[in-house]
Amino acid sequence: MKAVVYKRPFEVAVEDVEKPGIKHPNDVIVRVTSTAICGSDLHMYEGRTAAEPGIVFGHENMGIIEETGDGVTSLKQGDRVVMPFNVACGFCKNCTAGFTGYCLTVNPGFAGGAYGYVAMGPWAGGQAEYVRVPYADFNCLKLPEGKEHETDFILLADIFPTGYHGCELAGVSPGESVVVYGAGPVGLMAAYSAMLRGASKVFVVDRVPERLDKAREIGAIPVNFAEGDPVEQVKEHTGGEGADKGVDAVGYQAQARSEEQGEEPAAVLNSIIESVRPTGALGIPGLYVPSDPGAPNEHAKHGMLLVSIGRLFEKGLRLGTGQCNVKRYNRQLRDMIIEGRAKPSFVVSHELPLSEAASAYDKFDKRIEGYTKVVLHPHQ
Repeated sequence: MKAVVYKRPFEVAVEDVEKPGIKHPNDVIVRVTSTAICGSDLHMYEGRTAAEPGIVFGHENMGIIEETGDGVTSLKQGDRVVMPFNVACGFCKNCTAGFTGYCLTVNPGFAGGAYGYVAMGPWAGGQAEYVRVPYADFNCLKLPEGKEHETDFILLADIFPTGYHGCELAGVSPGESVVVYGAGPVGLMAAYSAMLRGASKVFVVDRVPERLDKAREIGAIPVNFAEGDPVEQVKEHTGGEGADKGVDAVGYQAQARSEEQGEEPAAVLNSIIESVRPTGALGIPGLYVPSDPGAPNEHAKHGMLLVSIGRLFEKGLRLGTGQCNVKRYNRQLRDMIIEGRAKPSFVVSHELPLSEAASAYDKFDKRIEGYTKVVLHPHQ
């Protein structure tokens, strides 16, 4: 089958790889109809992880079940399904507690597994024509038949639940003001989720005009940090005190105010601490890693950042971190899509055949030509 294969930093290629087969009675094989490129895929693409050449990318996957193992009970051939990016067993201590992003079974020696991602287990990615799904009864979320809502449902694999998770970590409640750092796909989903949860004002901080325009289109207040201190801009709109809640949807590749200054890994963390009022709360779904070979300084290479913990403590801020436990949210968000209460596909900028993956990675990485969220269709 055809699949997107990592070659070296800044290079992927669509190549022939072995089609997956059933290896366990609980497996299914899914014919992939849609698979999205995620901002976290860019960390591997840019050589900012320990990813080895040959890995098949793709943790945001949906499609039609082509084959089922003998132990699968709730699914059948022809079912349309979307899979959380978390690969989870459903029965370990963390899974039964709802922390499916930290499964103790699927990636021995590590809490958490994912499709097509470095250090997240042996699970091949779904930027391919087919993908194997283990523990399928637990990991597959069934969808209505047909092709309706395809670009909405694909976002249930990761970014819609992850944006919502950021708001959950921050405890966003009706009537509150929220500042979201990052207007990429997850940041836009966090802003959208804050509105779904009843926020009164939502600020979105970024410097890419096209992405800030997307934020404006959904009713958020865009804040361009290239035009001035984002903390002061947020305070101007909140009577000088700051937002009630904050969400970091950027992570460890945060940029300094000036492009010439390059990366400043703790920039967003420190800005969000100052942007949120005393006794507020922060949700941090943005990715931070314990090892970053491309970091701008020696401490950051080992995941140690110069964070203003003194101000965090002084202001009495609460914070929650960690990757999203997608199954905690995906069923409810699916039903909101079906009933017309949510349409997250506004973030999708391009739908392309799998053959155009290499070009899509290049343009998405460079933030050019309006590339915000790319959905690939392997069988198109």
